[in-house]
Amino acid sequence: MAEVRTIYVPNDTTAQSLGAEDVARQIGRALGEQQADIRLVRNGSRGACWLEPLVEVETDSGRVAYGPVSPDDVPGLLAAGLLEARPDHALYLGPTDEIPWLQKQQRVTFSRAGIIDPVSLDDYQAHGGFAGLEKALAMSPRQLVDEVTASGLRGRGGAAFPAGIKWNTVLEASADNPGNPQSGRKFIVCNADEGDSGTFADRLVMEADPYLLIEGMIIAGLAVGAEYGFIYLRSEYPIALQRLNEAIERAEAESWLGSDIRGSGKHFHLEVRLGAGAYICGEETSLLDSLEGKRGMVRPKPPLPALKGAFGQPTVVNNVLTLAAVPWIVEHGGAAYAGYGQGRSLGTLPFQLAGNIRRGGLVELAFGATLRELVEDFGGGTLTGRPMKAIQAGGPLGAYMPESQWDTPLDYEAFTEAGAVLGHGGIVVFDDTVDMAQQARFAMEFCVVESCGKCTPCRIGSVRGVEVIDRIIDNVNRTSNLALLDELCDTMEYGSLCAMGGMTPNPVRSAVRHFPEAFEPSSNASAGAA
Repeated sequence: MAEVRTIYVPNDTTAQSLGAEDVARQIGRALGEQQADIRLVRNGSRGACWLEPLVEVETDSGRVAYGPVSPDDVPGLLAAGLLEARPDHALYLGPTDEIPWLQKQQRVTFSRAGIIDPVSLDDYQAHGGFAGLEKALAMSPRQLVDEVTASGLRGRGGAAFPAGIKWNTVLEASADNPGNPQSGRKFIVCNADEGDSGTFADRLVMEADPYLLIEGMIIAGLAVGAEYGFIYLRSEYPIALQRLNEAIERAEAESWLGSDIRGSGKHFHLEVRLGAGAYICGEETSLLDSLEGKRGMVRPKPPLPALKGAFGQPTVVNNVLTLAAVPWIVEHGGAAYAGYGQGRSLGTLPFQLAGNIRRGGLVELAFGATLRELVEDFGGGTLTGRPMKAIQAGGPLGAYMPESQWDTPLDYEAFTEAGAVLGHGGIVVFDDTVDMAQQARFAMEFCVVESCGKCTPCRIGSVRGVEVIDRIIDNVNRTSNLALLDELCDTMEYGSLCAMGGMTPNPVRSAVRHFPEAFEPSSNASAGAA
């Protein structure tokens, strides 16, 4: 009997946008004509976006990679011995695990991404899936919360609040709420409304390893006494939606999810709800309003969502990456996870390289490497080949960092000391042709478009901010308008109800402080949006 060869062609959003569907179709058609005995697996992405579509061939000694592969490359690859994984082609990359870009990472959360068939329960379990859940089913809620607390895990959505403290608050909160139809219930809500510029780690988890998120949410439910969960998913992620729903259905069918999980007598029910296409719904209270079918508006705090969240009940609201870290923590122990990183920034963070970058993609590292190492060693500098000028970390509300700050360690506290934010790990690179005055204007204009409108400093301040920056660009009373812009930023920072308005001054002030030449009269930049 002929040996069956397995070929992997990724089926995630990035790979599809670069032609992976046509590559898979071409390979399937050609090998069908040859009557070759193959198995074509549509895996997720390993996060090496610069190599997508990355085609892999299973061999006796491991997987061998070719990339980036276009549909036109397929006939030549087959002729050069793709099925035998021969090196006789320009796109040959050698053993996938030995690609330096992947080899130098610390893959914890993303250890399965790009390796398995995303919706195959057999694949997931064969690569260690549900080991954390099986252990959790035998643990008490207090033991689970203590393990997460010991790990030092902090919210990966941007706020970096200790997950163990949040979980403990929900564990100890009373769910009794007379008059509320949901009285007695607690909820786990996953914030999958990934809206920061340059970020895609949440999407990659959901498209490449969806059972990981499901497992993390079940464990969170066991830890705090919640039997219901929601994934609030960004509406622009149709592949993630399809994959999550299929994974949920299969997990329920095999008793990994739903009533009486694996005969344990414990329950957890999960559903996906689509977001409303609004950036502000990434803020947890606005997300909860939207989840309940209301317009996404920021709620004043207190009460905290941990005490009065979804439908007025105690609720854990965590980001995808936070929940996705939980199965590993429970399986290996909080101390093992805390062994990564430094200071109060423990574990790993998936950094996402985007913008004007030569090797864009997802790089999972322990906290402590420097920003320069990330963008130069992994990113390879700019795609244009021109010198880098600015790096924005932490999404559209993050500061623009000049070259003098690129040796800052990738660490929450170190970034705070530098006047920047690490946030969700999104890194956007700009070369020396960027107009930093326009970037400052873009930050204010972004707030104009995305503000929920509930508080005056954010709703009105951002509009006035665009107007003031336009006057500065046009050299109208430049000195007084720079002073006015600074005062306006103070008002937004200290008076806004949430981080939308409160953090918009970060990119604006950093552009003025670190790139003052962009605001000089000689710049004569146009007033258009960046």
